[in-house]
Amino acid sequence: MPASASARRYATAAFNVASETGDYDGWLSVLQEFARILRMPSARTIFMSPAVPTSQKIAAVDQLLPQATPVVRNFLHILANRDRLDEVPGIADALRDLINDKRGVVTAEITTAIPLDRDMERLVAQRLAAHLGREADKVTIRSRVDPTIIGGVVARVGDRLIDDSVRGRLERLRRTLAGA
Repeated sequence: MPASASARRYATAAFNVASETGDYDGWLSVLQEFARILRMPSARTIFMSPAVPTSQKIAAVDQLLPQATPVVRNFLHILANRDRLDEVPGIADALRDLINDKRGVVTAEITTAIPLDRDMERLVAQRLAAHLGREADKVTIRSRVDPTIIGGVVARVGDRLIDDSVRGRLERLRRTLAGA
């Protein structure tokens, strides 16, 4: 799910501040960790409830993220004060995209009929990198499973679609035969 406009604005602000020190990975790590925490029902109860005072939410952020730098913690405090902590997962995703863009890394949305193990994911990334004319470490994979593609791989990189699925091949064959 794409990040909201608000999440992208906060991510841009975080990116600009991180640019001053070059601590992109530190920022991303803390925001992803907080996004992971927010997936826990008990944490959502605390951080999303209007009944919990903002000061308690800020104290919980500080306690749960002791590794966060003061600047990153301040950023999370601002989000808490504005009742925007629920935006952190989207902010983390948008920040990751900004960092990847700066580093020349593309994210490929990969769809397969069955889940890929690490080795297969690495192989798909290498082949996709070769297809795109990039270094293998400049392609990251986000995978999802869709059994309706039957087999093979469908990759989306930006606005480019590479359909090497069995379903896609059958559809191309059907169109060829229908035109003949």
